Amino acid sequence: MHSVLATTAVYLGILVLLRLTGKRTLAQVSTLDLILLLIISEATQQALIGDDFSITTALLVITTLMFVDRTADYLRWRFRPVDRVLQGAPLVLVDHGKPVDRHLAAQHITVDDILTAARERQGVHGLHQIRYAVLETSGAISIIPTPEAASGPAGRGRCD
Repeated sequence: MHSVLATTAVYLGILVLLRLTGKRTLAQVSTLDLILLLIISEATQQALIGDDFSITTALLVITTLMFVDRTADYLRWRFRPVDRVLQGAPLVLVDHGKPVDRHLAAQHITVDDILTAARERQGVHGLHQIRYAVLETSGAISIIPTPEAASGPAGRGRCD
């Protein structure tokens, strides 16, 4: 029973920490993020299994993790407020070419980050060509270009 409670507590703890660190963490994994994930996984393993390296304990921990994860998925699907707490909501970063500074600051995103996403995904090169830039719950930045930028030369959606 201790393994089940410990697994559930660690799962919820990591979930809270990931939500507090922001959505951007999920979209871009740098070398430092990878190192952090490896250390977290090792610390988690120690917390969940401790000195008991039996197959039974490992299977119990894995089963508990899967059960808690599926339960969270069900609760997110069934209850919208739970979804907003666990996943968050999309966040508008640029509104009709104007950066929403408080959202950028809260998520530690720069205008350069938005322009990079705009160039990569839409061929847009300036804020004036962005109707909306949205930070999705996945951590990715979606770009919705202005009609002029979207039509671009030869209707290719590029502004060169």
